[in-house]
Amino acid sequence: MSEPGSLIRARSGRSAAANFHSFIINEIGAGIVSGRFPVGSILPRDAELMDMYGVSRTVLREALKTLEAKGLVEARPKVGTRVSPKSRWALFDHQVLLWHFEAGPEPLFVGKLFDVRRLLECETVRLAAKLRTADHIRMLYYWLQQMSVSRGMADSFALATLELHRVLAEASQNPLLRAALGVTEFTLAAAMPEAERQDGEGFYETAVVNRRNLVQAVEAGDVAAAEACLLAAIGADLDSAQTRIRAASSPDIR
Repeated sequence: MSEPGSLIRARSGRSAAANFHSFIINEIGAGIVSGRFPVGSILPRDAELMDMYGVSRTVLREALKTLEAKGLVEARPKVGTRVSPKSRWALFDHQVLLWHFEAGPEPLFVGKLFDVRRLLECETVRLAAKLRTADHIRMLYYWLQQMSVSRGMADSFALATLELHRVLAEASQNPLLRAALGVTEFTLAAAMPEAERQDGEGFYETAVVNRRNLVQAVEAGDVAAAEACLLAAIGADLDSAQTRIRAASSPDIR
């Protein structure tokens, strides 16, 4: 199962699977999301998949059950295992989001995730500004400091930022908002600058300032200010993500 932070760490390369079960889930799941196994197609027969990935029938069957639970495939008697339409995929599932990130997310998909993040986190900070405790404020300032000292180190900075948003979700006292943090993590990972592609100094400074303003508004219990600061932070993240996507899709002209 994909752990929180794995989307951000995937920026530095795909991590090794913990066991054969995880390996086969990752291989087939990533193959579906990337289009190697197209929507509507029938996966190769069990024997072929077992030979392809070097796993037992038991491991393969359990992996396919997991993928079916995520909405990616559907087993049909006398037909085989068919790749499901994208409308059935569990897109909030952390592992499914990870596969999208590894595949190189489409601009439209990233934009829609930012839309969802905006909706969810606006409610999060509204509640956090009303319900936060002294412990929440202490942890928000701690992670704000970790962001500040991690400027220039993309993964560390993104993980500290994610933890700050996690504390906000906890302060909202709504477990469903906390459970949706995979969307926030995906957008943070997409926004982090690459040193060789763009000047990240301005991004880091803006991100810290926006979060400092956000934390101060939550501490003060100012709902309107907290929401405005959050929208500024999300807007800056979206701008950076769009810059990265454009750079990745442009030919490298030397």
